[in-house]
Amino acid sequence: MDKTPDFSPAGRFLIMAGALVVLVAGLRAASYLVTPFLLSIFIAVLAASPLRVLRRLGLPRWAAMLVIAGVLTGVGLVVGTLFSDSLNTFNQRLPSYQTRLLSTASDLQDWVESHGLELPDNAMSSLIDPPRVMGLMRAMVSGFSTILANALLVMVTVIFILLEADGLPNKVRLALRTPEESIDQAQQVMRAINRYMALKASTSLLTGVLVWILLTIIGVDFAPMWGTIAFLLNFVPTIGSFIATVPAVLLALVQIDLGAAFMTSIGFAAINLTIGNFVEPKIMGRGVGLSTLVVFLSLVFWGYVLGVGGMFLSVPLTMALKIALSANPQTRPIAILLGPENQAAAAGDAHGSAEDSLWVEPAQSLDSGR
Repeated sequence: MDKTPDFSPAGRFLIMAGALVVLVAGLRAASYLVTPFLLSIFIAVLAASPLRVLRRLGLPRWAAMLVIAGVLTGVGLVVGTLFSDSLNTFNQRLPSYQTRLLSTASDLQDWVESHGLELPDNAMSSLIDPPRVMGLMRAMVSGFSTILANALLVMVTVIFILLEADGLPNKVRLALRTPEESIDQAQQVMRAINRYMALKASTSLLTGVLVWILLTIIGVDFAPMWGTIAFLLNFVPTIGSFIATVPAVLLALVQIDLGAAFMTSIGFAAINLTIGNFVEPKIMGRGVGLSTLVVFLSLVFWGYVLGVGGMFLSVPLTMALKIALSANPQTRPIAILLGPENQAAAAGDAHGSAEDSLWVEPAQSLDSGR
């Protein structure tokens, strides 16, 4: 006798909604463990391609792993050393920057009053609030240093994931009833994430280098650090480029003058618009397969669940979720809603043509019978 309970559609919806709430709450509570692990997975997916290339060139597995580990370690050491040195110097100069910002606010108030507009005493200083502005800049830079502090844990996890990668398909075949379908779906997710991460890393690196060159030409302090921040924040969709612009423009205003701040803001806008509107669409082709609204909402959702790391991983996580949903007929409508309009239209056309074929074929058979 089948004792499986028969829930109504409303009951099934409530059960699924409750499970989703529990899952989200659990991920948020364990974000300090989940985020480095997810970051390690995506880096391992990105490193799998050069690892396969090295194996095809004839290197044994241990040698290829050693090369990949050396490259990851070298990049981590360079970025960490660069960031820590710049952060220490930035903290030492922070009081002088705060004093200059107060002087700039005072000069701005004098300029406004010279044009006939009366303001209360210290109005501009209260509006700008230099201690809070400098505190936000310090918190932002310190936040990135905290992320980089977990680099050793992430790198070790990446190495272990790569070591297990070759035997994973065999484990899946032994563990699941339909292994080939699961392996195909996992490979599809890996290909999509690998392509996105590789192309996004390339455009982010170009953004960071251009920002570095721009700020060096203008004469803004810590140009390598701001270039590194621009590189990292370019992975954050929608708002990442804007966040990277603010501290560099403020430092140009405090350190040099208003003209330097204006040049910095124009330079950032030119770099971000060129790469975001011309370079990325050209090399990414069809894009990430997500609608613009879904990209923004995924940024908010994963940022809430996993913190800052979730903002960096919002797009690849949502891409993986969309591919997983599209594999199941019951959840495929949700995957269509996550995609852009052209994909939804293509799915609708395909559905319509299938329905048309159901009606056309009987008519043709009747004609042939005559």
